[in-house]
Amino acid sequence: MGGAGGRPGFYVGLGLALASSAFIGGSFVLKKKGLLRLCRRGRARAGQGGHAYLQEWLWWAGLLCMGVGEAANFAAYAFAPATLVTPLGALSVLVSAVLSSTFLHEQLNVHGKIGCILSILGSTVMVIHAPQEEEVSSLESMAEKLKDPGFIVFAVCVLVSSLLLIFVAGPRYGQSNVLVYVLVCSAIGSLSVSCVKGLGIALKELFSGKPVLKEPLGWVLLVCLVICISIQINYLNKALDIFNTSVVTPVYYVLFTTAVMMCSAILFKEWQHMVLDNIIGTISGFLTIVSGIFLLHAFRDMPFTPDLLPLFLQQGRTDLHASWRSADRHQSCQHQPLLPSEDKGSHSTEEEEAESV
Repeated sequence: MGGAGGRPGFYVGLGLALASSAFIGGSFVLKKKGLLRLCRRGRARAGQGGHAYLQEWLWWAGLLCMGVGEAANFAAYAFAPATLVTPLGALSVLVSAVLSSTFLHEQLNVHGKIGCILSILGSTVMVIHAPQEEEVSSLESMAEKLKDPGFIVFAVCVLVSSLLLIFVAGPRYGQSNVLVYVLVCSAIGSLSVSCVKGLGIALKELFSGKPVLKEPLGWVLLVCLVICISIQINYLNKALDIFNTSVVTPVYYVLFTTAVMMCSAILFKEWQHMVLDNIIGTISGFLTIVSGIFLLHAFRDMPFTPDLLPLFLQQGRTDLHASWRSADRHQSCQHQPLLPSEDKGSHSTEEEEAESV
């Protein structure tokens, strides 16, 4: 794992990231469960402007789980590399899908199940090959990294490209192309993760008794984080309002995670001392998670029926049923027939005709 075996902090960050995904994924199910209970009671729904959910304890339990999950995710960045923590956020989608299928009786088709398996496999591969970031244990070292010419160039490129997307591409293509607003969220999000990482280090120093509150860098990072998150929320809401959620969610995950990995590689030099097999493993794990998230979202409303099979498989299915039909004629009455109900009816009709003859 890139030398992470001797660092207990790495496993603390990994545990916090996994706990964050579990709490955030469960929070959606608890909130939905509370809203459904209100709907069964005939109360005004949230989509119709009602606020009866504020009196539902399940909704508050979901909100509490969401807060705990976000706090755990925030803390995870202080212990583990951002290249590991950010992709593991996809597991919250997996947890939400599985729990919704179990407790809300929402259908999880075969594409969704394959997507869940791929997300788990990809996450496992990324944990095994997680990059080892350069040691950042104080705000002073964080300040030195922020002054690195490579990161300054990256930050300037992010800001300039975001301004062009907002003021040039947005008015022209924002209503027709999902990438415009999602790219703004992803690019600015990479900077917000860096701010979170710095604030996590500041909190660790604060709890150890150092006079962090007198350091201006901590306050600068806090202000930048508020600005970045405000921009992210604004343009993510615009994207969700214009385009389907099943399209926005996987596209945003891929672009946001890619931007964070690039920013972390430049700022924290996470990939500098990685061997080739760990680099390939990290990229492969990330692409596997992307494939799983795509299957989970893009086809979640598509029922999987035998008619969707390729023609050669449908032909094989027909031949298989024909062989079952011929084999069933020679079975004893003690065996259960393997035919569908309509085949059973036709078979019984054939028997009755044979008996009458």
